[in-house]
Amino acid sequence: MATRVERLQALFAPLSIDSFLVSSPSNQQYLVGASVMSGDGYLLVTAKRAVFITDARYQTELTQVIPQIPLVITRSYLQAVNDVLEADGATVLGIEDQLTIREFEWLDEHLMTDIVPLADVADELRQVKDADELAAIRRATQLTSAGLEALFTVLKPGMTERQVAQWLEQWMQEHGATGTSFPTIVASGVRSAWPHGQASDKQLATGELVTIDCGFYVDDYTSDVTRTVALGDPGSELKAAYQAVQAAQSAIVAAVAPGVTGDELDRIGRDFLTERGYGEAFIHGTGHGIGLDIHEGPNIGRGWPDVMKANEVITIEPGVYLAGRGGIRIEDDILVTSDGHEVLTTVPRNLIIL
Repeated sequence: MATRVERLQALFAPLSIDSFLVSSPSNQQYLVGASVMSGDGYLLVTAKRAVFITDARYQTELTQVIPQIPLVITRSYLQAVNDVLEADGATVLGIEDQLTIREFEWLDEHLMTDIVPLADVADELRQVKDADELAAIRRATQLTSAGLEALFTVLKPGMTERQVAQWLEQWMQEHGATGTSFPTIVASGVRSAWPHGQASDKQLATGELVTIDCGFYVDDYTSDVTRTVALGDPGSELKAAYQAVQAAQSAIVAAVAPGVTGDELDRIGRDFLTERGYGEAFIHGTGHGIGLDIHEGPNIGRGWPDVMKANEVITIEPGVYLAGRGGIRIEDDILVTSDGHEVLTTVPRNLIIL
């Protein structure tokens, strides 16, 4: 079986390049098979080899972490890129869009090779997960599901949104999570109509909806789960909106399978909510891939041509946001299987009234 670096090298001919500079920490981690801290340097892949360019501060650590990748130890990272390219006879270098303008300008001025900006080359390799990656994502989604259910046993009026987020994050860390993949969103009452409302010092109140959107790392891979719950009866209008979102999400999830596009999945949920009068209140995309990063391909939204493939893990997260009243989002993590899909998250999807 080809290694991840070899899979990247196999793309050189179709892309008309003979080398590739990997600057994204997540792409570096994916290709070498271990975490390397942001700022450690560059992974340079030529048709002949792969080397990691770094400095002496990280030499001992990286020799142990990625023993299969030769290190180039230097304080002049970009000059080392030039030296390796010349030694290997490279003529066309592909670069990622994470490079800074200053880095690009140096390369453009000093390299003898041509430079070709290429977006999403290594990112697209990451979309289809292998068995070890899927096992890590399963652990992350299972633990996050358990954490949310534990949170619902203590959630009550009077807690602040910030206290809710802190409680969940502490529980997750105590049970094996290594960190969050984004700041935990807790938005209550009228603030639940803010799709990315950050946790604040607002106190939860009876009769309000509370939206909690969280992602946690386990073994380097993240979950991404959202639930909206109610503290007492939220009223008929918000309950009807919740039922519409739940039904829309169920319809989208039922259609997940290899071959369907992101646009097609989005249209299922958007058309459903539009028919029920909530079309203009669904103001974001339907989902995205997850893995080493919280947002990866494939993209699921209006106009996205991305085709679902087996062993991708995606989110399905329709929402309805009614300004001044409240909002609802339900998000699950879905494994695309060879003949359909599997829902990895296990938190109940019906409206939970606490």
